[in-house]
Amino acid sequence: MKRLFLKTIAAAVAIAAFGVASAQERTIKFATQNPKGHPLVMGMEKFAEIVAAKSGGKIKVNLFPGGVLGGDAPTVSALQGGTIEMASMNSGILASQVKDFEVFDFPFMFANSKEADAVVDGPFGKMMHAKLEAKGLVGLTYWELGFRNITNNKRAITKVEDIAGLKLRVIPNAINLDWTKALGANPTPLAFPEVYAALEQGAIDGQENPLTVIAATKLYEVQKYVTLTNHQYNPQSVLISKKFWDTLSAPEKKILSDAAVESTAYQRQQARDQAGTALETVKKAGMQVSELSAAELAKFREKMKPVVDKHGAASPDALKELTAELAKVRK
Repeated sequence: MKRLFLKTIAAAVAIAAFGVASAQERTIKFATQNPKGHPLVMGMEKFAEIVAAKSGGKIKVNLFPGGVLGGDAPTVSALQGGTIEMASMNSGILASQVKDFEVFDFPFMFANSKEADAVVDGPFGKMMHAKLEAKGLVGLTYWELGFRNITNNKRAITKVEDIAGLKLRVIPNAINLDWTKALGANPTPLAFPEVYAALEQGAIDGQENPLTVIAATKLYEVQKYVTLTNHQYNPQSVLISKKFWDTLSAPEKKILSDAAVESTAYQRQQARDQAGTALETVKKAGMQVSELSAAELAKFREKMKPVVDKHGAASPDALKELTAELAKVRK
């Protein structure tokens, strides 16, 4: 038994050494919209650290947080063109490339993080990422942004009707435009780097994002009210340019794939730990925090149903498979 154990260790060391020896000197640009200190950037830092260790320092990952390389749409184009090697972004944004990705933005699909982990780490998540390869993108893993909440400067939202008339920034895709309209609000699609200025100038009344984003980007400086709606859960696809991926050797691909998977548990834990801290941060900064009653949340879900039905009809197979996966988890 001891001899077998030692042989297994030796084999693992040999494989790791082969990976280091096979790696070429490479530099990777890794972009995100979120600022340094955010859980997504912490995940990127962990990923870069693991890649450096696994490649013997030959593969260097340079981080570009805060949207400095452009908004999500330009970043997707840059990934496809190979001018940016990696990015992390809301999986739902990828509906512009593969319509089925809309299902990740369907309101109230996930009840908690445990459900989300089981779905994205399982066959459904892998199937969805596989659909991106024809679009020049390779999905390595899913990180977490978290559950989204609504902020605004006009009034506290304590019932669904309070949302009517608000000019809300949303992620630019059809499902977000439609659920916002269904609540009587006026959706305003904007790239995330433009949101702070638009709120500060009064061009929009509010926006919706997880608490970690609200705190990390200091939106509490330009927003007065936050309502804990938890209306969407955002898995984050960690993407690599297929054009770049296809230039890598098998050992190099393994280094990056393994590093992505190994950094996932760390990143998700940071996201969950910071969610509670972020709530205290926005409260201390003076934001008024509201929660919807169970009855109001039920109204919220009821207003969302026609939106889910409409978009589900456009992606019936993906919705059916996601629903089936959730049913398994809930058993």
